[in-house]
Amino acid sequence: MHPILLKVGPIVIRYYGMMYVIAITLGFYLLLKEVRRKGLPLSTEDLFDLLLWTIPVAILGARIYYVAFQWSYYSHHLFDIVKVWEGGLAIHGGVIAGAIVVYIFSKVKKAAFWALTDALSPSLILGQAIGRIGNLMNGDAYGLPTNLPWGIHFPHDSPAGMAYPGLATHPSMIYEMVLNLLIFFYLWWIRKKEYHDGFSTAMYFILYSLARSLVSFTRADSLWLGPVRAAHVISAVLVIGFGGFIFWRRLYQRLTPESALPSRIDGPVDR
Repeated sequence: MHPILLKVGPIVIRYYGMMYVIAITLGFYLLLKEVRRKGLPLSTEDLFDLLLWTIPVAILGARIYYVAFQWSYYSHHLFDIVKVWEGGLAIHGGVIAGAIVVYIFSKVKKAAFWALTDALSPSLILGQAIGRIGNLMNGDAYGLPTNLPWGIHFPHDSPAGMAYPGLATHPSMIYEMVLNLLIFFYLWWIRKKEYHDGFSTAMYFILYSLARSLVSFTRADSLWLGPVRAAHVISAVLVIGFGGFIFWRRLYQRLTPESALPSRIDGPVDR
C-alpha cells in the first residue's frame, strides 16, 4: 500500500485524488439520473454549477472541521493545514458546508431542497465509500492495534505505521467502506418508493451516523470532545434530530407519483 498511484517526472497522481475523481464522476452520473427521474427543474448545466460550488466548499469545510479539533498541532505547523493530500478531512464538516451550498443553490434555482438532497444522498454515500480506498492506500483513518487475522500492517512511513510501528491495526476504513456500500444499496433501493421528500436524506444521516459510531470504536485517530469521541456526539445529535424529523413530518408515508411531483418545484421557474 502506497499513497502514490503514478509518478512521471514532476507529475504525481495520488490514490486520494484518483478516488475523488472516480467518486465525483460516478456521483454526478447518478445525481443526473435522479434529478431527471424526480422531475426537478434543473438542467445538466445547473448540476455542473452545483458540483463546481459544492465540491471545493465541502473539502474546505471538512478540512476546517478537522483542523479545529487538531488545533494543538496545527497552531504550531500552519503550513500543514493546506496538506489535504496527506489526509485530515472530516466528513461531518464537509457535509455541513456542502449542505449550506445546496440550500442556497436550491433557493436560487427554485428547486425543492429536500427533493434535491434526496437525489444527492445515494451519490454522497457512494462517494464516501470510494474515498475510503484512498484512506486505505494512504494509511490514514486507521484503527487500533488488533490480533485479528484481518489486521493490516501498514508501511512504516504511513500515518498508521508511524502511530503503531510493527503492529497490525483494524482496517477501520474497510469496515466503513463496506457499511457505506450497504447504505448506498438501501438508498438506491428506496428511491422509487416515493416517500415524502426528505426521507432518503434523513435515512442517510441516521444510517451513516450509526455506521460511523460503530466503526469509531475501532478507530485510533478519532477526534475528541473531552472524553467522548466527536463522531459519537455528532452522530447522536443527527440520529435524534433526523429521527424526530421523520416522525414530525411523517416522511415514512408514501406518496403517489402524481402528488409527489408538484413539491419538486419551489415556486415558479423561469426556464
